[in-house]
Amino acid sequence: MRLKPEVRLVVFDVDGTLVDSRRSIQASSDAAFRHLGRTPPPYDEVRQTIGLSLAEGLSHLAPDLTATELEELLRFYRAYYSELHQDPDWRDPLYDGAAALLDGLKRDGWKIAMATGQSRRGVERALRVHAWADIFDSTHCADDGPGKPHPSMLLEAMRALGAAADRTIMIGDTAHDIRMARAAAVRSVGVTWGFHTRDEIAAAGADLICDDFAELGQIVSRYGMNSPVA
Repeated sequence: MRLKPEVRLVVFDVDGTLVDSRRSIQASSDAAFRHLGRTPPPYDEVRQTIGLSLAEGLSHLAPDLTATELEELLRFYRAYYSELHQDPDWRDPLYDGAAALLDGLKRDGWKIAMATGQSRRGVERALRVHAWADIFDSTHCADDGPGKPHPSMLLEAMRALGAAADRTIMIGDTAHDIRMARAAAVRSVGVTWGFHTRDEIAAAGADLICDDFAELGQIVSRYGMNSPVA
């Protein structure tokens, strides 16, 4: 697609950036490992894998699994996670300020894309649960091709929406998000309320790091004014 000089694109990770999914992810990991008769890995190990595709993340957590065991671990994790979210009393909440920021960016004319390690099924669930169908202009996930930190999802988002790299900003909570942005030559903003620490995000080379959504909104607005679009 031909680049459109007027397009300003902001790309969001989901888990740990917009949605507080720590409880669901840890519960599903614990259940899946117990299903295989294994001791569940602690949260500090699980959080390091968030942002990667599920298969890659689970492989990191248990590198000695056979292919058959890994497939069963994946199957049980997905089934358990899906069952959790069929319970009307179970919901992964948005972080405070996430909805307001998304709505504001939409009003201000930004194109908004999603780049997540979730499956396509997970993306569809998130769009439905959080009423995001009219917010996100394109969505890109682990089922679409190489996962983070490969730049594929970001490059596809830019291609789909006609955005240039110097008019695009990636926002995420993990080093995987930051490395993806650097590989795509896109400005990156790390957020500290998710799965990776400030030091881990900084070590990955984030251009900026912020601690709350008010600060994040100011950063994106400032970037928009200073980009070639303005």
